[in-house]
Amino acid sequence: MFGTLVDISIYGESDDKARDVSAHVLADFQALHNQLHAWNGTSELSKLNTAIAQGMTPTEISPQLSAILKSAKLFSIQSQGLFDPSIGHLIGLWGFQSDTFNAIQIPQTEIQAWLAARPSMQDLNISSTQLVSINKGVKLDLGGFAKGYALDQARDYLRARGVNNALINIGGNIIALGKHGQQAWRVGIQHTRKPNPMATLDLPDGWAIGTSGDYQRFFELNGQRYCHILDPNTGYPARHYQAVTVLIPPSNHAGTLSDVASKPLFIASPSEQASYAKRMGISHYLVINAQGQAYASPDMAKRITWIKQD
Repeated sequence: MFGTLVDISIYGESDDKARDVSAHVLADFQALHNQLHAWNGTSELSKLNTAIAQGMTPTEISPQLSAILKSAKLFSIQSQGLFDPSIGHLIGLWGFQSDTFNAIQIPQTEIQAWLAARPSMQDLNISSTQLVSINKGVKLDLGGFAKGYALDQARDYLRARGVNNALINIGGNIIALGKHGQQAWRVGIQHTRKPNPMATLDLPDGWAIGTSGDYQRFFELNGQRYCHILDPNTGYPARHYQAVTVLIPPSNHAGTLSDVASKPLFIASPSEQASYAKRMGISHYLVINAQGQAYASPDMAKRITWIKQD
C-alpha cells in the first residue's frame, strides 16, 4: 500500500490478538490509500483535483481529508514551501505519478509553464467540509505525507487496543511502540547504493524514523539520475544528496513528521540544510551527500551504529 511494502511486528500478544489488530491496521491503511490516491480518478483526492482543475470551488470534502490538508498546509508553510503537496502536476510531468515509470525526455517547456503558474498550498482555503483554491494549477499529491500520517493512526489504534509493543514499517517510515522483549526495537538504515543496511539504531518507544532517498523511485538519462523528490523552486529533481534520514522523538505527529521533514532537508542546499532542520524542529538527522559521504548531526551521531566503519 501507498506504493510500497508494509510490515507490522507485534511482540508480547497472543497470535489471535496480533492477527486481529494487524488486519484492522492493514484495512485502515488500504482505506486511506484508496482515499488519498493522487491519480486513479476515483479516490476522494483525485475527484478533488478534478474539481480544482475545472474551477469548481468551493468543493465539498470529508472532515478527515480536511484535517489532513490543514496539517499538510501548516507543514508546507513551516518548510517555506519545500514540502509542498500541491505540486502534483509537476510530479506527473516527470512521470512519477505512475505505478511504473521510465526515462523520459525532460519536459522543459512544460516545467517553465508550471513555474509561471506556481501553485502552492497557500492557494488553498480549507474549512472542515469545504476547500477553495484560488489557483487551478493546484494538483494535490500526498505521497510525502500519507505514510507518516498512517503511522500515527496505527500507533493510536494499537495503543487503544492495549498493544504495548509493536513496530510499524511503511516503506522505511517506521514508528515504535514499547520494546522487543527486553531490548529496544532495532532498525536498519538502507545503504543508498547497495542492497543492505549501512547502519543500525535503536528506536525507543514512540520514536519514528523516515528517509528520503534517490534510490527507490528514479530514472537515468544520459548518465544523470533523476529522482522523484522535486524542488518546487526549480521544477527539477533535487540533486544535492543521495539520502536524508530523520529521527523524530515522541509526539502526536511523530510519524507524520518522519515522512514530511526529510523532504525539505533533502531539497535544501548544503548551506541551508541546518537552518531548515532547525525550522522543522529536527535535531537528529543523517545525510548522505551526492558523493556518497555521510554526515550525522551531533544528536544523530550518538545513536548510530555503523555496520562498517568506512
